[in-house]
Amino acid sequence: MTRSRRLLVLALAVVLLAGAGAALVLRAAARADRTQEGDPTVAQGPVTLARHDGLAFLNAAQGPHRGALVSVPAAAPRAARTASGLTCRRFHAAAGTGVCLNSSPGALAQDNRAVIVDAELRTQRSFPLAGTPSRARVSPSGRFAAWTVFVSGESYGAAFFSTRTAIVDTRTWALEPDLEKFSVVLDGRPYSAADVNLWGVTFAGDDDTFYATLGTGGQTYLVRGSVARRSVTTLARNVECPSLSPDGTRVAYKKRVMRGASLWREHVLDLRTLREQPLAERRSVDDQALWLDDRTLAYALPAEGSVDTTDLWTVPADGTGAPGILTPAASSPTRLG
Repeated sequence: MTRSRRLLVLALAVVLLAGAGAALVLRAAARADRTQEGDPTVAQGPVTLARHDGLAFLNAAQGPHRGALVSVPAAAPRAARTASGLTCRRFHAAAGTGVCLNSSPGALAQDNRAVIVDAELRTQRSFPLAGTPSRARVSPSGRFAAWTVFVSGESYGAAFFSTRTAIVDTRTWALEPDLEKFSVVLDGRPYSAADVNLWGVTFAGDDDTFYATLGTGGQTYLVRGSVARRSVTTLARNVECPSLSPDGTRVAYKKRVMRGASLWREHVLDLRTLREQPLAERRSVDDQALWLDDRTLAYALPAEGSVDTTDLWTVPADGTGAPGILTPAASSPTRLG
């Protein structure tokens, strides 16, 4: 090939590459425009946990209110969002009391805090967190708040991870900083081990009983605990991130369906019979689901094409029906009123 022909081929290649690059840029810009056009409307305004028949959650839409606690009418979950000035990584509320888990950017966790707020989102107390926020729950009466953090590892699917779970009494501000100090009864016998982890608390309505996940020896268990007695007792195996139904009779949870893989399927366990029901959601749900009512569960799933945004979905709690999207670009739902 002559020198002039080589130069001609090179010039044609440059033109083609430039054209392809321009097409990719235009396609990305168009996709970004469509995303922005489809994003929920979010505007600053008053948010109260005392709102009747409302839905609160963390806004994951791009923009100045990303991460803010927002509220919408429960009957119109995709309506325009009212954004508060409170930003969280995890949030939950009940009876006018909320718990907001904050996280500072970067690897250091010295600024990570659990903030207890009242119905008008005013800070009542804050507590330092020992790691990365993971789960948060408030008891139905608002008396107790619980939170779980990762102190090593960043996922429940990791080969090695360690958690720390705390419970605070919002009446006395007495803090149980580490539930692993509670006594454990496993399969009817007292149990202790260096690898015990407890996470994903959900409270009953008696201001004492709670349910949580116990991890030890490569197994996970549903445990029933007592705050007053500082103890937990195993009830069933292969249960993670339980969520107690409003009527107190069932627990929704994620069940690992493939050993050694981060794949879970949502189930509901009848606490009276210990019979479990797989739900219609067949995608892997790594979340602590929320009961919107006694018939419907809400949970977060990764948004399509995103690595840092989730959408909220719902599914019937009896195994029938099909999943449906509740609202896009959202996480940590809480039913108000």
